[in-house]
Amino acid sequence: MGHGSRDPNATAAFEALVAAFAPGRGERVRHAYVELAQPLLDEALEEAARESQELVLTPLFLFTAPHVKNDLPVAVARARARHPDVTFSVSSALGVHPAMIGAFWDRIAVHVGSDSSRTALIVVGRGASDPDANGELYKLARMVAERRGLASLDVCFAGISQPTLEDALERATRMRPARVIVAPYLLFGGRIYDKLHAITETFAARTPWVEHVLSEPLADHPGVLATLRERVGAAQRGEGLLPCDTCQYRQPIGAVVEKVGGLRALLWSVRHSVTHAQAAPHVHGHRPLTKHVLVCANGDCVDRGSMAVLTSMRRELKQLGREREIRVTRTGCMGRCGEGPAVVVYPDGIWYRGVHEADVHDVVREHLLGERIVARLVDNIMA
Repeated sequence: MGHGSRDPNATAAFEALVAAFAPGRGERVRHAYVELAQPLLDEALEEAARESQELVLTPLFLFTAPHVKNDLPVAVARARARHPDVTFSVSSALGVHPAMIGAFWDRIAVHVGSDSSRTALIVVGRGASDPDANGELYKLARMVAERRGLASLDVCFAGISQPTLEDALERATRMRPARVIVAPYLLFGGRIYDKLHAITETFAARTPWVEHVLSEPLADHPGVLATLRERVGAAQRGEGLLPCDTCQYRQPIGAVVEKVGGLRALLWSVRHSVTHAQAAPHVHGHRPLTKHVLVCANGDCVDRGSMAVLTSMRRELKQLGREREIRVTRTGCMGRCGEGPAVVVYPDGIWYRGVHEADVHDVVREHLLGERIVARLVDNIMA
């Protein structure tokens, strides 16, 4: 199971890694995605369950983040209910494994040079809303960098969480090292990797007295396949179950409590899977609206100004006296991380991305009131 991407190069890299995973005798290997690419997980499980009596599902994810903790178990539960005669086993994510640590250092080491004491290392993770997964990145970074003689180590995130790569570059450059290695802990290239490359290039142009280099993703390193095979083997033996001691969906960890509890966790995951599958409009218990607008209030979109979009849209509709028939609702992640703020208009099925406060007037007047799509902002049309 992969995350999925709208970048065909990223999905091709994922499928190449799946193809390189040589099955044992009599085994077949399939792939599926959580979102943004086909086949989706539910569909792939259904098809595989018709052909096989034993299924091993392995998440090709670096850490055990919400997709693995919630979306995956819910999908498997649905498949088990439909196919009670089939055995489903689920492996853990790749995690902080010695082979993954070695693979990551190999990507970094080619850039260190002869004097590591003048090299600053920045480890960049994708970023998650789950503090457990974010904490694993810090653990991995320490295990990779410990006693390497580096000038400094910093950890940051490409989105959702803090600090950002820009913050880390500022800190590292102030120490005046000879070089800064930006090391994305990512399996594949794609839009996130391209974003990190652009940020690094921009900062390098601003600070030419320091060399800046960006290391490569991990996917084609033998250590990834070795870890994957070990995780699958553990699942077949009934080992390597998902960790729950620090799972925010099971235990109240720090200040993160809004998703805790069995039923609440289940509902959170179901809502998440529905929004990512871009489901058709559902029946509401309230009086029908002429329009229902969803504005993403997840971390990445908030950083890009989604709350200003939401507030401005509500204010303008109220001034026009249309707030009772056109409702504006804040929602969780809608799968447009890095491309938001995301705004969806139902029942029209229009998905906008990159919507900023300056665009609100056009969305309200042209689309919500005038029934004319704002073409420059359209991401998808679910007709």
